[in-house]
Amino acid sequence: MEERDWPYDHATDPGFDSERSGPSTPPPASNLRRTAQAAGRVSRGTARAVAKGGTTAFSGARRFTHSGGAGESGFSRLLELHAFNTAGDAAVAISLAGTLFFTVPTGEATGQVALFLAVTMLPFAIVAPLIGPFLDRFRRGRRWAIGSTLAIRAFCCWVLAGAVTDATPPPAFYLAALGCLVSSKAYGVTRASAVPRLLPETFTLVKGNSRISLTGTGAAAISAPLAGGAALLGPDWALRYGALLFAVGTVLAILLPAKVDSSEGEEPVDLVNPSATTVRKGLTITRAVVNGLRSNAGLRLLSGFLTIFMAFTLREPPASMGWDYNATILLGLVIGGAGAGNTIGTLIGSAASTRRPEQVVIFVLVLDVAVLATVGVFFTWWTAVILGLTVGICQSLGKLSLDAMIQRDVPERVRTSMFARSETLLQLGWVIGGLIGIGLFTLDLTPQVGLLIIGALLIAWLALVVSQARKPEREPAARWTE
Repeated sequence: MEERDWPYDHATDPGFDSERSGPSTPPPASNLRRTAQAAGRVSRGTARAVAKGGTTAFSGARRFTHSGGAGESGFSRLLELHAFNTAGDAAVAISLAGTLFFTVPTGEATGQVALFLAVTMLPFAIVAPLIGPFLDRFRRGRRWAIGSTLAIRAFCCWVLAGAVTDATPPPAFYLAALGCLVSSKAYGVTRASAVPRLLPETFTLVKGNSRISLTGTGAAAISAPLAGGAALLGPDWALRYGALLFAVGTVLAILLPAKVDSSEGEEPVDLVNPSATTVRKGLTITRAVVNGLRSNAGLRLLSGFLTIFMAFTLREPPASMGWDYNATILLGLVIGGAGAGNTIGTLIGSAASTRRPEQVVIFVLVLDVAVLATVGVFFTWWTAVILGLTVGICQSLGKLSLDAMIQRDVPERVRTSMFARSETLLQLGWVIGGLIGIGLFTLDLTPQVGLLIIGALLIAWLALVVSQARKPEREPAARWTE
């Protein structure tokens, strides 16, 4: 027998039967298995990172809402409720903007928005003055009143989701939109009436409202991308997402502390026709507070005007703006500037709450008018962003200054009623500004002319505010200390 060389290589041996003997080496590991194992490790690592980040974010948000005694007083629950409210409002705004605004030509969008404003805002202009007196009569049901404003919006969002995809919106669309608008504005009033009852002992009204504003801004910033992602599937999905948020907010409203419903030691206040009894008790409003209301009404009017007028103007930016890129990016810059300004104003107002609020509230109105007039003359894309930033800062500072004056000058037994009435007035100012904005745009005016017209109106309003502020107080302020 022939002797073989070692090591033996069966592959070179013609007498070796590979089929009979089978494979001589174990099969290599499957590439698919290795890929699956690697993907599993990556997914587990990603899940751990996301979970850790979510836990950290949740813990940070909870520390923010519960700090300073807010957890013990129940104020943290109001902050959590407000977060769901603003998140839901952001979802509704994104859905309706995509339906009424971005998906149709400018001429058709103008008509649809004009009809939307006429059907929704005009009835609200009639309903708004009645919200404050209604709450004064039913003070013991504040939790249910707040919860009702959220529950109504949850139902209206579900109705809108079924009607928003129709080529011609049915009457139910506008009725549901009216319900959303009125409920949203009513929420602002009902929440305002609950804030003084839940403030921790170490909080002023200014600090409390600053924290509410920051919470709302953060919640809207988180919710907007989620709503935008849902809107990619269809505007009805963004509305269903909003309905879910409002439903959760309804439950949180009902779970607010029972002291929200307490009206012990409170009396109503009438901003228009004070009775002889309220005057004798010293429950009238000081001139500083009235001027603060007037200044804030001007700030809100400008905010409502720019929201509508600039939104249509920036759909097709005029050549004078010098913007050659996507119009949606420019609109995002202006809106982002306004949001950043609101946050900056909140931080400044909270830090400088001890300064003279009656001077600040007039200064911000002067600043708003001056920047508006300048932008009306030099209308470019970067001046539009500056205008949005300025309006955001001034509106936030003006509202915080008004809160400081109410805290300082209005006695505690009428402070809740005064807070709710003032919020109603400011919401109405925004509505009127929005109606002026759509009215001027439908006249096919240039952006410069529209801005100068609203600037002239605000200059006249500013002259009234300044002239009234220079008059001496008819009643001594000491009577508020009784």
